[in-house]
Amino acid sequence: MNFNKLGRYVDSLPAAGVPGCDLAVFRDHELLFRRQAGYRDEAQKQPMRGDEAYCLYSCTKVITTCAAMQLIGAGKMGLDDPVSDYLPAYAHLRVKDGANIRPAKTVMTVRHLMSMQSGLNYDLGTASVRQATEAAGGNPTTRQVADAKALDPLEFDPGTDFLYSLSHDVLAAVIEVVSGQRFFDYLREHIFAPLGMSTAAFALSDETAARLCAQYVYNSQEQKLERCAPDANHLRIGSAYESGGAGLICDVKDYITFADALACDGRSADGTQILAPEMIQLWSANQLGAKSRASFDGWNRLGYSYGLGVRTRVDLNKGGRGSIGEFGWDGAAGAFAVIDPHRHISAFYAMHVRNFAYAYDVIHPTLRDLIYEAME
Repeated sequence: MNFNKLGRYVDSLPAAGVPGCDLAVFRDHELLFRRQAGYRDEAQKQPMRGDEAYCLYSCTKVITTCAAMQLIGAGKMGLDDPVSDYLPAYAHLRVKDGANIRPAKTVMTVRHLMSMQSGLNYDLGTASVRQATEAAGGNPTTRQVADAKALDPLEFDPGTDFLYSLSHDVLAAVIEVVSGQRFFDYLREHIFAPLGMSTAAFALSDETAARLCAQYVYNSQEQKLERCAPDANHLRIGSAYESGGAGLICDVKDYITFADALACDGRSADGTQILAPEMIQLWSANQLGAKSRASFDGWNRLGYSYGLGVRTRVDLNKGGRGSIGEFGWDGAAGAFAVIDPHRHISAFYAMHVRNFAYAYDVIHPTLRDLIYEAME
């Protein structure tokens, strides 16, 4: 194995507009490569140290859907259970139909939530969510926000198309009902504590706050980075709302520990089983029919389709190097997770710049290609 090209590429990223970044690559519980480049705080010229924490944004979704797969594997809920079995507010959904709104023709299921085929959108600014937030004194719970979204008309009948949405935030509320625990308490008991993930949380501890990497937003019109609060997350509504789609904060060490376990038949280096291999296979299986796949293809994830909350590699003839069944996702500030259960390879890349399309179009596929090239 030769990781020289990968190392040079990571080192080049600050010149490409990434203030600071960190990449870890594992295979069979062994760290094969780790490299940081740039600054944890560019303004103060503080170099990266490797212990930085990041807002995961949508890399949270991999953890949320893993929790759902645990409950499905345990027989506590089913993929094709109606969401209304757990959240009664979803019993009478409505759908946009041109200028009209009509009753939904299909029942929203857990599978629809996990595969982004629910018909929900990603709008947290609707009147129903605002009213729920005001009624909760500005600090609504995960369940209260999920129930509020049930009042909004869907974009399409559940199961008929793909739309990236608040589906996994609603899934977090379902997990609370099924488990009888607050969402974070479930994650801590069944994923974080068993794997020793001490920094993963929705709320910032003082210790983690001190390690947050400086966060930026890319201004595409002026082609420059603008500094924002290190823990700024426009998808977080108060401390009581634990967003299953975008709310977690974590460091690279903890996330790669999670990814490594999933890449190794769901088992950690010390033998802790967090998910059965057959559930990993189901989780990463393609869930999209022709119409949904056409909508997903607009995301430009070449060679991939979408499973139960993760992109999944289905075609090696386009999209570069990799393996069929490699899965994962990315985040709004540039985080990127790679999980290959067939070759027991995992990788996690972190940066902290929002609205930076270059990360998804160029950096992520290049990192993946160089990781696989190094191992070949």
